[in-house]
Amino acid sequence: MKKILFLFPVLALVSCYNAEHNCKDFKNGKFKFEFELNGVKKTTFFERKDSIEIETFEGKTDTSTIRWVSDCEYVLQKKHPKNMAEEKAISMKILTTEKDSYTFEFGMVGSEEKQRGKVYKVD
Repeated sequence: MKKILFLFPVLALVSCYNAEHNCKDFKNGKFKFEFELNGVKKTTFFERKDSIEIETFEGKTDTSTIRWVSDCEYVLQKKHPKNMAEEKAISMKILTTEKDSYTFEFGMVGSEEKQRGKVYKVD
């Protein structure tokens, strides 16, 4: 019985924990995103300035517009799409933040399918 009584305050403390959300710290700056594609680790670098994001991946640079929906959510739209897939907007949602990184969820606008990743601020 004593063990059960001890568990209640611990559970109450854990359930009150809120993830850090300092999303405004990531609206501008230089970032990197590492991911795995077909078993190979890839890195993309991008710079964000309020409503513009310039991405460099494997030597190619692309520009997207950003429409901020809230402090932690925005929609990316390629400025110069090269195919039908690039014409689709991408919904981005920052889930948690740390000092120099954030975890986010992303997917095509209107799609239920989402993926997660972690971005690191490099400046």
